[in-house]
Amino acid sequence: MTRWTLPPGKIPSAWFNVAPCLPAPLAPPLHPATREPVGPGDLAPLFPTALIEQELTAAPWIDVPGEVLDILRLWRPTPLVRAIRLERALGTPARIYFKDESGSPAGSHKPNTAVAQAFYNAREGLRRLTTETGAGQWGTALAFACAQFGLECQVYMVRASFEQKPYRRVIMETWGGSVLPSPVDQPDHPGSLGTAISDAVREAIGRRDTHYSLGSVLNHVLLHQTVIGLEAREQLTLAGERLPDVVIAPCGGGSNLGGIAFPFVPETGVRLLAVEPLSCPTLTQGRFDYDFGDSAGFTPLLPMYTLGHDFVPPSIHAGGLRYHGDSPLISALVRDGRIEAVAYPQGKVFEAAVQFARVEGKVAAPEAAHAVRAVIDEALAAKETGEEKVILFNYCGHGFLDLSAYDDYLHGRLPDEQG
Repeated sequence: MTRWTLPPGKIPSAWFNVAPCLPAPLAPPLHPATREPVGPGDLAPLFPTALIEQELTAAPWIDVPGEVLDILRLWRPTPLVRAIRLERALGTPARIYFKDESGSPAGSHKPNTAVAQAFYNAREGLRRLTTETGAGQWGTALAFACAQFGLECQVYMVRASFEQKPYRRVIMETWGGSVLPSPVDQPDHPGSLGTAISDAVREAIGRRDTHYSLGSVLNHVLLHQTVIGLEAREQLTLAGERLPDVVIAPCGGGSNLGGIAFPFVPETGVRLLAVEPLSCPTLTQGRFDYDFGDSAGFTPLLPMYTLGHDFVPPSIHAGGLRYHGDSPLISALVRDGRIEAVAYPQGKVFEAAVQFARVEGKVAAPEAAHAVRAVIDEALAAKETGEEKVILFNYCGHGFLDLSAYDDYLHGRLPDEQG
């Protein structure tokens, strides 16, 4: 067997909170004006009460509402797949498994939290949500989720991706979303996730009927994504496999890394590896400090690895990884040595993506391709040492709407990245 699935009734009924596993509690977010720790009241203009509680809680498990589970069953549980053809192509003794999150309506892992966030906002009586999106995966997921609960969805899409990936806009509009290129007031600016967050937050705080929704970084977002790792643990057991030696995922803000890796944090023998772009090397070259989550300084200051909130990354194809900061939870685990990080230029990433596509048949999103690159390198290292490593990675999304990136790579137009 190379594919393991679980019945719909086996979707995790509770999310795993990694916060109690940290050696010390996270430093609190700071108010952008007073620089004092924020309280629930400071977050109320942006988020519903339930998400604020999840953001601040130290409870190890949080129940998943039944209404959320009902929608997740449209595609969950997702398969665990053994990449046996890749193993053979590499000649490695390593056993490679991936969690295939590409079968969701949006084609990525992002709806795992989008559905939950839309549910809690709708339950509190909100009518509209605003958000940012980089490559478009998150905006697509939130537009889908808002359609399930009758909410309006305003998406600010990083201008570089807005121009590179027009069909992402079409999908968002098909689900009823409205999409604007960001920054809205600088039409010659390529944009960044930081500027798009500023646009979305600015609108949300100016309207009583509107909240802001974030696709990564914050604690409650990564909490919702832990269904990935919880399912993977059970599926590895089903496959007769031991715990993985290494768990790998791409990392921009941290949602898909946290989703697959957090349930393995208590297992000290399992390495956890974050993969990021060389041109936006937040974890590998950033500093650990308080910084704004957006470019304009509207958001609370977060304790995280950052390249500076005014950093504008190059217009690489992995738009979802073009973020100046990172999740405070991920950052704390990197700082404490529990998570490792590596950065790759996009040429090497697409080299790996094409190899993966040709042997496994999967055309990965540029973000997911970063994980594939690291997996291949780990498998080749195991070949050198003869170790039978177990490698698990998050195949966080398909690349069917990212084919311009493959076109650039295959025809020699992909620019080199500088670190």
